[in-house]
Amino acid sequence: MTRRLTILHLVANRWWTGSAEPVLRLVLALRERGHRALLGVAGGERFEAKAREAGVEPVEGLRLDVKSGPLAIAGDARRLRALVAGEHVDVVHTHHSHDHWLGWWSRGRAALVRSFHNERAVRARWPDTTLYRGSDALVAVSRRIEQRLVEAGAPRARIHHHHGVVDMARFAPDAAGAAKVREEFRAAEIPLIGCVSRLAAGRGHEALLEAFRKLLVNRPEIRLLLVGKGERRDALGELVTSLGLEGQALFAGYRDADLPAVLAALDVFVLLGSGSDESCRAALEAMAAARPVVAARVAALPDAIMHGETGLLVDGTRPEEVASALERLIADPAERRAMGEAGRRRAASLFAPEHHAAAMEAIYLEALARRARRP
Repeated sequence: MTRRLTILHLVANRWWTGSAEPVLRLVLALRERGHRALLGVAGGERFEAKAREAGVEPVEGLRLDVKSGPLAIAGDARRLRALVAGEHVDVVHTHHSHDHWLGWWSRGRAALVRSFHNERAVRARWPDTTLYRGSDALVAVSRRIEQRLVEAGAPRARIHHHHGVVDMARFAPDAAGAAKVREEFRAAEIPLIGCVSRLAAGRGHEALLEAFRKLLVNRPEIRLLLVGKGERRDALGELVTSLGLEGQALFAGYRDADLPAVLAALDVFVLLGSGSDESCRAALEAMAAARPVVAARVAALPDAIMHGETGLLVDGTRPEEVASALERLIADPAERRAMGEAGRRRAASLFAPEHHAAAMEAIYLEALARRARRP
């Protein structure tokens, strides 16, 4: 490390979803590299609690609430301006539109960096385009987001594409935990396919269930594990019933503490849609757990998955194509084991927190150099 930086991360998010875990992983990894990384979040919910569990005390006195009134927003801006100056912050790294504007207003002489965690966050209209041009670096978690930024008129030289991040140590393969999960779902000796995703619209559960129904024709012994919670839980339960999949398509609920064991229990992981974090962290976690991944060509999945090497890329709207990919892997234990091992190696080389932090450090230094050249 050539220089110890003070980096202030601002995240207008209170939930343990979307940007939350990637930002926390980055803060911790930056501290491991010797930097002083501060974190401001919208408080009062699980993100704040998770940060404290990890040993990161969020900055006090900030609301960072997108629903705040003008007085509260002005109060945040004043607090941030004093914080940036008083703590000699080198880089203000923002993650949502609300905190991006606050960072711009309060940055002082610090470099301003923005990460875009999903495609819809890119707004190709004024005044957002002016904000993008006034930032020193823009980070896209997928090639699609990178292209959207270019189309929005953001300065090409300031746009960086960088992968998501996953805790490799946490998701190391866990044979004992896997056996326990398989016992829970009475799947000790049978192929187990799984998906970890919020049960919400646009996540591909309907196509997955239809593909699973097709797969059962020749593979009646397999089981599908749907991990997650969400507003479409009842609707998906009704779909399972209408397709005659009760007892074969199983809802596992929301898993947090034992998620590594759940992933380790799977023979194949499937993800056919992205959520608010388009780095598709669930797929990265499956790769870290040495599971082969069947994935739709959406968000960052085509960037992360090497087709035929770490998994299979499919058209997520075509159940027959999804079923064919699943059949290929279920039929060949050696291939899926090789893909899983290759996936873990790829995750270690690209998505580990230390690599993520090193890449961000380089972006910060470039942003600081650009900031220094400004009048």
